[in-house]
Amino acid sequence: MDGILNINKPSGKTSFSMVALVRRLSGERRVGHAGTLDPEACGVLPVCLGQGTRVIEFLLGWSKVYRAEIELGVATDTYDATGKIIRQADPSRISRGQFESALGSFCGLIQQRPPMYSALKYHGQRLYKLARAGITVDRESRQAKIYRLELIDFKLPVVKVEVECGKGTYIRSLAHDLGELLGCGAHLKSLVRLRYGPFDITDAVSLSQLEDAVGHNSWQNLVYPVDTVLQHWAAVVVSEEQERVVRNGVPLVLEDGPDGASYDERCRVYSRDGCFLAVLRFNPESGQWRPEKVFSVS
Repeated sequence: MDGILNINKPSGKTSFSMVALVRRLSGERRVGHAGTLDPEACGVLPVCLGQGTRVIEFLLGWSKVYRAEIELGVATDTYDATGKIIRQADPSRISRGQFESALGSFCGLIQQRPPMYSALKYHGQRLYKLARAGITVDRESRQAKIYRLELIDFKLPVVKVEVECGKGTYIRSLAHDLGELLGCGAHLKSLVRLRYGPFDITDAVSLSQLEDAVGHNSWQNLVYPVDTVLQHWAAVVVSEEQERVVRNGVPLVLEDGPDGASYDERCRVYSRDGCFLAVLRFNPESGQWRPEKVFSVS
């Protein structure tokens, strides 16, 4: 089975455990997820099967939408509710207007310092392992892109915000940095991923639904095609001769190029019978489209 499952990961489960579960239930050896969710977070987790694992790198480029509960007045060492309290202050002086002003300063391209309790590596060691050993190391700030920040509910000490962001954004760091800017400290109380690229939580499958579908041998109906995450690229249909060229990984010239594609983009390629064949990338020096990934799925 090749494709992608839109799993609604429950709180308390790791992203890796979702991969292991899907591998066990489906019998598919090649299974991987795109975009880790912290164990306490829940919501959309795309799990790729078979040749679907080959488009994970493309899925990572999609934006994500989160609903976050942030508790003001309490800062923790993990930046979330699982950590040890390291600072407390009274947030009652903060008005809705002050909070919205602070929130607005995090829109656009920002610099974030990853939390110590993260899976990033420092000299080969996971940061969270160092943190558990009581070791704190310097972490270089990273650029993150936040497309939208919207205040949903303001009832101190807990506020709810909706965040649309790009890859590599830490919502825990956003909560912590908001608390620092407001001068009262803060941590991420809860987090739900509402959307990840083309996958929405309203269509996400719960674990019980997945297990029930496996029991009825209908779980394959829940799997999205591999090219679902590539729909933002232009598509082209090739002739039988061009299909053979593509399947052999040989570059080819497309006379007019795919509709809507500029020559610095990739495109999707289909056979005349609608089979998804490959991802092509344009080489401006040769004027040819090079097969970047060739698939054998329908």
